[in-house]
Amino acid sequence: MKPHRIKTISEYHQVMGLPKPEHPLISVIDLSTINVPIAEESYNMVFDFYSVSLKRDFNAKIKYGQQEYDFDEGIMFFISPGQVFGISAEVAKVIKRSGWLLLFHPDFLWNSALAKTIRQYEFFDYSVHEALFVSEKEELTIIDMMKSIQQEYVSRIDKFSQSIIIAQMELLLKHAERFYNRQFITRQIVNHQLLGRLDEVLTDYFNQDDIMTRGLPSVTYIAEKLNISTSYLSGLLKVLTGQSAQQHIHEKLIAKAKEKLSTTGLTVSEIAYQLGFEHPQSFSKLFKTKTSLSPLEFRASFN
Repeated sequence: MKPHRIKTISEYHQVMGLPKPEHPLISVIDLSTINVPIAEESYNMVFDFYSVSLKRDFNAKIKYGQQEYDFDEGIMFFISPGQVFGISAEVAKVIKRSGWLLLFHPDFLWNSALAKTIRQYEFFDYSVHEALFVSEKEELTIIDMMKSIQQEYVSRIDKFSQSIIIAQMELLLKHAERFYNRQFITRQIVNHQLLGRLDEVLTDYFNQDDIMTRGLPSVTYIAEKLNISTSYLSGLLKVLTGQSAQQHIHEKLIAKAKEKLSTTGLTVSEIAYQLGFEHPQSFSKLFKTKTSLSPLEFRASFN
């Protein structure tokens, strides 16, 4: 299904039955003012601008990547230009929405520091896979910031307006970054379940017969298996284990290598190939870096 592309913020207002935006490149929208029905069938959309949304009581499901979300609690989504997302509803009718939406076109950031740094906010990658669950207090913080942005472009447009609004946007994104880091910590059960699944994926990978032809597992491969983004996986591991995703993969690999060195008569080269290394020297170097012993020295310690 070809996604419905909305190129401008003015076009979004038109599609949603809203008045013409006060500013062509930025808009803050109270979602309760949108009364257009949601189609009964599922459909995909893509924006040519950024979207930061705080939503509740939305009688539909939004699909990002392989996960669907409803809005029985405060949830934030961050969408970059060109990202595809799906919307589906069980009943085609006018519904009650609540929440707030900040839209801004990349052109609004032109010649600003945020234009260069906005991609450092990894949750714009997360939007394909993960939502940000916010508390009532955090909701109020975000809503106040969105209203301040709205007040600035509605009440006055002068040579200071753009820089003031961008500063307010940066503050909003910094708070969102803080909330995401908090989410890694407070959702410990879910996150530790994810770590368990990660170990299962790695164990299964290293037990496959064709690993010699497949090579070492990549961070991208692992993230796809877990239906999360590589950025989310790396961020989660950094908070919970202090390791990067690549370091975690290496730890699992070394554990498997130790098992083979201590329980089999395979040569170091055979073990290296079985673990997906193209060159045994690379395996030996990594093993010594991680253990301070060469593979042969480690094996000798069991004799």
